[in-house]
Parts: sequence; C-alpha cells; structure tokens
Amino acid sequence: MPDLEAALHAARASILADLQAREAADAAVVSLVEAAVVHRRWWLEQWPQGTEYVLGLVAQDVQDALLESHGRWPICADCQAAEGELHALGVEPELGPDPHWVCGRRGVVVAPVGSLGPA
Repeated sequence: MPDLEAALHAARASILADLQAREAADAAVVSLVEAAVVHRRWWLEQWPQGTEYVLGLVAQDVQDALLESHGRWPICADCQAAEGELHALGVEPELGPDPHWVCGRRGVVVAPVGSLGPA
C-alpha cells in the first residue's frame, strides 16, 4: 500500500506544479485535483499494478474537470503565441508510464507531466 500512496502523492505534486506554472492553482482547482486523487486512490486499490499509470490518469481527470468548470487547460502556449489559436495540450500516452503534455496540432512533446513551464 505505501507504493500506492507514494504514486498518488507524486501525481498530486506534479499536477499542482503544472497548475502553478500556468497560474491556475486557485482553491477551486486544487479541490478538483484532490477529487481526482481520491478517485484514483480507489482505482489503485482495485488495481495496484496501475501505479505507473496514475500520473497520466490524474492529469487527464483534472483536465476533464477543468474543461467542465473553467475551460481548456493547459493551453498550448506555442500555438497561441504563433497563431493566436487556443487549444489544450493532451496527455500521452493515454494509459502508460511517463506521461507527457503533447501539442496534437504540431505533434510535439511540450513537457513531461509535472514540468510545464509558464505560458
């Protein structure tokens, strides 16, 4: 069970780092992160072998929750600066280890989840 908690704490910290980097870590958003972590705790208790996938899943959960309540996140800063186009980065792989934020329009890795820079 300690590996599960470590994976969840690491996922929480990584997502919060990305939110802070993009100046989106207000109290309501942090509550969305906490809800995603609680949901994935249950998921990991059912499938403990999923610890290497939890970071990407929490990132996707938070991204989905933000879409419903705040809009797209994180915005691709490169496309916004170059073309004025607003679109969200995606998480790849969708279910796999070492998830990254990816610009689907340009097909490039922007940063590992947890290492986003400012917009």
